[in-house]
Amino acid sequence: METVTAKQDRIGARVPHEVYETLCRAAELTGATVNQFLVQSALKEAQAVIEREEVIRLSPRDWNWLLDLMENPPQPNAKLQAAMKHYQDAKQNDADNTFNWGP
Repeated sequence: METVTAKQDRIGARVPHEVYETLCRAAELTGATVNQFLVQSALKEAQAVIEREEVIRLSPRDWNWLLDLMENPPQPNAKLQAAMKHYQDAKQNDADNTFNWGP
């Protein structure tokens, strides 16, 4: 049977002694090593930052507004019609281009 070992990387940091003591105390209180505590805390914060930047949250009112717009889109106004025409013209003018405009 073959054993698969996950690749691991090392992270190091130099901190003032007072910070180190605080981290050691917190790790001890949670029953973790300093390294485990640091990784768990950093990962938790990293996931929170990523979620904050990548997830869009809507109120129920705004969610219903968005759904209504998707199900009943308004008629294109003059600016949108002009943009669509510009896009179609650009596609035709770039027919020799290697860029694939198709979906």
